[in-house]
Amino acid sequence: MATLMSDEVFHDVAYKARNRDHILAAVDEFLDAVTVLPPGEWDPSIRIEPPAAIPSQDTRKRPPEKPNRDEIRDEEEDEKKLREESGYWSDFKDALALQCVASWIFLYFACLSPIITFGGLLGEATGRNMAAMESLVSGFVCGLGYGLFSGQPLTILGSTGPVLVFETILYEFCKKSDWDYMAFRFWIGMWVGLILLILVALDASACVCYITRFTEENFATLIAFIFIYKAVENVLSIGKTYPINTHGDMVLNYDCFCNTTYLSDDYQDLTLGNCTKYNGTLIGPGCDTPHYVPDVFLMSVILFLGTFLISVVLKDFKNSLFFPSKVRSVISDFAVIIAILSMSMMDFLVGISTPKLEVPSKFLPTIEDRGWFIIFSPFGRNPVWTAVVAVVPALLATILIFMDQQITAVIINRKENKLKKGCGYHLDLFILALLIMLCSALGLPWFVAATVLSINHVNSLKLESECAAPGEKPQFLGVREQRVTHILIFIMIGLSVFLTPMLRHIPMPVLFGVFLYMGVASLKGLQFFDRILIMFMPVKYQPDYMFLRQVPLMRVHVFTIIQLGCLIVLWVIKSFSATSILFPLMLVVMIGIRKLLDFFFTQRELKILDDVMPEMSKWKEEDDDDEERRVSRKGRDESDDEDEKPLGIGPSGNLQIPLPNGNIMKIPLASINISEEVNKSGIWKQVNEVNTTAKNIKKKSPGKSSSKSKKRLGSRKDSGTDE
Repeated sequence: MATLMSDEVFHDVAYKARNRDHILAAVDEFLDAVTVLPPGEWDPSIRIEPPAAIPSQDTRKRPPEKPNRDEIRDEEEDEKKLREESGYWSDFKDALALQCVASWIFLYFACLSPIITFGGLLGEATGRNMAAMESLVSGFVCGLGYGLFSGQPLTILGSTGPVLVFETILYEFCKKSDWDYMAFRFWIGMWVGLILLILVALDASACVCYITRFTEENFATLIAFIFIYKAVENVLSIGKTYPINTHGDMVLNYDCFCNTTYLSDDYQDLTLGNCTKYNGTLIGPGCDTPHYVPDVFLMSVILFLGTFLISVVLKDFKNSLFFPSKVRSVISDFAVIIAILSMSMMDFLVGISTPKLEVPSKFLPTIEDRGWFIIFSPFGRNPVWTAVVAVVPALLATILIFMDQQITAVIINRKENKLKKGCGYHLDLFILALLIMLCSALGLPWFVAATVLSINHVNSLKLESECAAPGEKPQFLGVREQRVTHILIFIMIGLSVFLTPMLRHIPMPVLFGVFLYMGVASLKGLQFFDRILIMFMPVKYQPDYMFLRQVPLMRVHVFTIIQLGCLIVLWVIKSFSATSILFPLMLVVMIGIRKLLDFFFTQRELKILDDVMPEMSKWKEEDDDDEERRVSRKGRDESDDEDEKPLGIGPSGNLQIPLPNGNIMKIPLASINISEEVNKSGIWKQVNEVNTTAKNIKKKSPGKSSSKSKKRLGSRKDSGTDE
């Protein structure tokens, strides 16, 4: 503390400080300016002479300069060149790890079940024009193309709710208008692809800078909650199909028959299941009595919870105290696969007929007379002018696809993931546009970036440091960036038709447990979810998060409540089919709400809790600066070519290097004496003043002085020497 207070800059800041941050900033500045002599690098018996001249401390008193835009741009260009320097083939070489095998198998099952489920829903919504088989083929085509040519192969493509709603509305419109649904959808897909290509050419992906943490975490949390909710809902729906008999002592009455009096002779022998389908009437006291199946629902709940718990426990097994670190790491990587295999084996051994995964067994369109190529009949029975009218619904579909794709891309490319090979927003959107046009020509569903699947893909490929010391926590190093897992996942999706005999043994409750795990795992690391949990914790039990140190707790809660309100609005809009089509538009509204928060929170608070949004006017300024920088750089290069001279040596023996700003850097050629360099610091100022004062006193009072003055002077001199 005495050393700190001896520095004039720290001395002034300490006396004028208003809060703790000012003191800490002064300490940091002092440590940046101080010179340290390690005990093992110099001899303490050697006396360091005071400096001949005290350097000025005015430079330390000036505020720090803002970073040069050229330096920031150079860093961004270096990051963009990293993927080019590493090469395309490094995305295949980096996949030579056992972790990638575990990620591939885990994501295969995680992608397969949603594709088949989405195909079933799509078949009901589109009159079986597109169903499970078309979804599998679309997953194969889109996944393989995106995995081979995209800029960010960590993003997983999948089916989304807004696209399903759009397809439902479009089919109902074509049905009422007596139009050919697939032909009209073909032209919509062509327009969507063309508009996306125009957006790529116009640099529209630059707008992702306005998608801050506020919007992306709202979106990610919503999708995670939907995964959790749907997983639980699907398990409970098994209980409705296979209800539990809670009246074991009661004799059940199943007397029921089908009344076909008003039907023709062809429908007189209807079964009870087809009675109401063909306008028959069920009559009898036992028609409403449920048909109980023993233990199916209970077994489904056990498989569901068992898969989830095994996945969670084994995923954290790498931090346990058992087995070597390599073994723990392998078990952690294969946690979900072990859970799927163990629960499927348990279901097989018990022998209860739980619901199983249903995969198409023939590689044919759902409607066989439809054919795979819609492009051969682009109009069908529709008028020719429908190709022009299709641009109107295409605009809405473009907004759906653009927002889904770019928000997921922003979440994957966030700085917390420490990605080194850069991102490819424009390239990804370009590839997606081509894939949508191809799927429209083949009559296949459109696939876009799936948030939860992409987050779990990144989490399954995370790299951590090895712990050497007991109790040391592993450090997050980054993500294994490669494209092999993405390619293999969707190759297996395409081959699933031929793996039907094996896949039909996997119980659906096991896959629902995987959905629950993915939803819970994707919430980990979201600051928004951490802030929600903090609202229910006493202050003394709250974790030591960075934002709690720098932002008042009440302001954190206010920000969280606003964000939670936006999440509830998004959930309500997505829950109703009539309004779910507006979901992507509400994400744009979220960006506007985030902009309004600039009037209620300081920029420092928003920088900690969220990200600072850029100003609209800065784009033109940066473009102008780029042009000026380009002209000045060109002129400087020409002048350097004309006036290029060898480096000279000054009269003092220093190497002189001219700098672009006009200054000259002088580097001494002689050996550097550490004592002389230390003398240039400001620590000896008080020592010189003491020595000068002592000499003046001796000159004024020659001879013997009073013992009192000698003692006082000696003590001051000793203190100066100690300092």
